[in-house]
Amino acid sequence: MQYRIVAELRRAEEIVAAEGCQTLGVPCDVADAESVNGMVQSVIEHYGRIDILVNNAGEIIVAPLENLDLAEFQRSMAVMFWGTVYTTLAILPAMKERGEGRIVNITSIGGKVSVPHLLSYSCAKAAAVAFSAGLRSEVKQFGISVTTIVPGLMRTGSHVNAMFKGNPLAESAWFGVAASLPVLTISADHAAKLTIDAVCSGKAEKVLGTPAQVLAKMDTLLPGLTATLLQISNSLLPKAGDDTSLHPGLDLESGHGAAYRFLTTLGRSAGRGLNQPA
Repeated sequence: MQYRIVAELRRAEEIVAAEGCQTLGVPCDVADAESVNGMVQSVIEHYGRIDILVNNAGEIIVAPLENLDLAEFQRSMAVMFWGTVYTTLAILPAMKERGEGRIVNITSIGGKVSVPHLLSYSCAKAAAVAFSAGLRSEVKQFGISVTTIVPGLMRTGSHVNAMFKGNPLAESAWFGVAASLPVLTISADHAAKLTIDAVCSGKAEKVLGTPAQVLAKMDTLLPGLTATLLQISNSLLPKAGDDTSLHPGLDLESGHGAAYRFLTTLGRSAGRGLNQPA
C-alpha cells in the first residue's frame, strides 16, 4: 500500500496557511486506534477543543474479486470503516460533555450500490454509511449533528493514487478515464460547497453528483434493473489477471498511450491542484 507522506502534509499546511487560516498538521494512521487517539489529543492540546470532525480518509483498490485477497478487504475496512469509528469514538466524549458538535462522514456511492471491481472499497464504504446513519440517531440527544456525504466519482486525481491488481494496466485504464471525465465526475470544489451546505443545514445525508443520485434512486426503485446493468458493466471490464502485486496508478501512467493521456487530462490537472502527485 502507499500512504500519505509527511512532506505532503506539510505542503497542505502551507497551502491552507497561504489562505490566511491557522493550521496544524498531525501525521496519523487512521487504521491504528492509538495513532488516532494521539492525533486527537494533539489537536485538543493545540486548539482546546474540536468542534467538527470530518472523516475523509480513504484508499481505492481496483481489481476483480478473483484477484482480491483477504488482506485487501481487511485493509479497506481498517481505513474506511474502523478509521471512521476510531476518530468518532475519540472525540465523542468531549462533544457530549459540551452538548454540541458536528461529525461529517465522507462515504461513497459505492456504499449504496456496490460497483464491480471495487468490491473491497464498496464493502468498507457501506459499513461507514451504516455507522454514520446509526450514529446520527444515537447522538442527536447530546446536541451532536451527524451528516453522511455520499459522493459519486470525484475528479481529484485519485486514479494515480489508487492501487491496481490482476491486470493492472487495463484496470487503471478504465478507472483513470472514468475518474476524469466531467460528465461522470464532480469536482472537489463543487463537492466541498455542497458538503458545507449540507452540514450547515443539518441534513442527514447528501448524495453528490447527478450520476450518483440517479444510480442511488434507480437502485431503490428498480434494484433488479440496477443489478442487470452492473452485471453488463462487469462483463465489459478487464478479466482477472495473474499479477498478484498491488501497483500504484502513478507507476502505471507511462504504460498508457496518447488517448488515455488526453482523456485523463482533467483528472491530472485536478490532482495537481489538490496537492497530489499527477
